Amino acid sequence: MERNLKNVLIISFGFLLLFTAYGGLQNLQSSLHSEEGLGVASLSVLYAALILSSMFLPPILIKKLGCKWTIAGSMCCYIAFSLGNFHASWYTLIPTSVILGIGGAPLWSAKCTYLTIAGKSYAEKAGKNGKDIINQYFGVFFLIFQSSGIWGNLISSLVFSQASTKVEISEVACCGAYDCMTNTTNTTGSAEPSKSLIYILLGIYTASGVLAVLLTVTFLDQIKSDQAETEKEILETSSFWSTFLATFQHLKDKRQCLLIPLTIYSGLEQGFLSGDYTKAYVTCALGIHYVGYVMICFSAVNSLCSLLFGKISQFTGRKPLFSLAAVTNTACIIALLLWKPHPEQLAVFFIFPALWGLSDAIWQTQTNGLYGILFEKHKEAAFANYRLWESLGFVIAFGYSTKLQIYIKLYILLSMLVLSMVTYGVVEYLEANSSPGSPPLTKKEDVGPLTQDTHV
Repeated sequence: MERNLKNVLIISFGFLLLFTAYGGLQNLQSSLHSEEGLGVASLSVLYAALILSSMFLPPILIKKLGCKWTIAGSMCCYIAFSLGNFHASWYTLIPTSVILGIGGAPLWSAKCTYLTIAGKSYAEKAGKNGKDIINQYFGVFFLIFQSSGIWGNLISSLVFSQASTKVEISEVACCGAYDCMTNTTNTTGSAEPSKSLIYILLGIYTASGVLAVLLTVTFLDQIKSDQAETEKEILETSSFWSTFLATFQHLKDKRQCLLIPLTIYSGLEQGFLSGDYTKAYVTCALGIHYVGYVMICFSAVNSLCSLLFGKISQFTGRKPLFSLAAVTNTACIIALLLWKPHPEQLAVFFIFPALWGLSDAIWQTQTNGLYGILFEKHKEAAFANYRLWESLGFVIAFGYSTKLQIYIKLYILLSMLVLSMVTYGVVEYLEANSSPGSPPLTKKEDVGPLTQDTHV
């Protein structure tokens, strides 16, 4: 138990260090590299590469390298992205974004495989239920990992707060939904950090990634030879062609097709907050050093509400929670259309990400749970679709970020939210009428540890 727990903690803290760097850097891309939309273009390319990577690479790399070295190698892809930001241009940031996207899927797949094997191994030796131990390991992992959003954003805000942050009131007229220009740099030029501060931040992020690799390479145990058969079984069930074909064959299920708008919306709304809200509202009106604090608020509320709604859903079912998320997001979108951000309204800049975090917690926990319950017999294909369509939402959100004004993006979000709720309602109707005389599927189900991985 101690040896297995040590490996779980090493993976958890490795991911904490890695995503402390990546999470903070992702939230700053639209503000740091706003010239010609380079920052958001790199994120769009990143998620497109992730889609392709998730279909091809994970089974191949894990089979050839094993879980430990797949994790370590994939972590190096994240370091490459940090290095690309030192001299940001189309020739450095786009290729390193592709590299990160390629490494993202194998990293998460190898982590899931490793923790699953470790949990099964200990359960067999201790005579305990395998699912219980696996869920405990994933619980420990996410408890540690989720705090990365706080540390990464805190570091960026503390570093950038060293810059001159005086903002002239006359300069914020173009902030908000009706921003004056789509391809614009930080309108509050006086708040833009110096090159030296940017390099200091990137140095800290790069060092954090290097520490993650060293921690993994030095202290993470290889999967033992007597576990090779278990590993082989897991990999055989997730071979490329079987996953690829099953992903698209699963679209024959009309419930899956009806859930596509909701899944794409999940990516769109996350992309809007990290790509558009941070730039057009926070950086524009307050300065880039506030981006980290605002995103800490989002991460903290998101984590707390994920835990809260995960418990509440056992008593309320998912429909009231989906309704709460839809109403909250709708109110936020309408308010963002009407609000003209002003530096003196500091609290308001934090209210929106807090409410957004509440909604996102519901979208993530309940949509994952919905997939696990509706498609219990075809979970792998179902969650491959989940990753595909959510990643597509990110690609779209970052792809049109510099082409459209904020108010148009908000109208697109609102339209997509309405469509999502309509199609989700049809799914619930079909589910309620599929087996007359039996209650709707709202009971607590084991949806498996793989359902929780929605990060890059």
